[in-house]
Amino acid sequence: MATADQILDAARHVIDYKVRRGVPLISANMVKEYLKAKLAGYDREVFAVILMDAKLCMIDYVELFQGTVTQTPVYPREVVRLTMKYNATHVIISHNHPTGSTEPSAADEALTQRLKAVLDLVDVRILDHIIVAGNETTSFAERGLL
Repeated sequence: MATADQILDAARHVIDYKVRRGVPLISANMVKEYLKAKLAGYDREVFAVILMDAKLCMIDYVELFQGTVTQTPVYPREVVRLTMKYNATHVIISHNHPTGSTEPSAADEALTQRLKAVLDLVDVRILDHIIVAGNETTSFAERGLL
């Protein structure tokens, strides 16, 4: 019998096959399903970036930072460096909440605004910030927080 971790790993491999480099990410539901498969099940916070080109096609998915159960340090300089490395023009940022609530904290909102300001300086647009908790997501774009 497969363990929960083995099942989650298998789901991550399947989603990597379905959503890969060059695939246009034009559906919000597609992105949410992808991020749920990638980030659900972690026992600590993980901050990830989906890097995209000018046609909104996926370049790569990178889990950039890991933290504790309740927080992850995110360094804007490293996010900018990553976007420059991949020559990305658009990003979707995401992190998980292992505690089970997708409600954005004040720190989540402040970080999003800070990253938006920094990335604007290098002509990289944040399309969304999605929080994942289990099978649930919250989209900053849908809430008008971007």
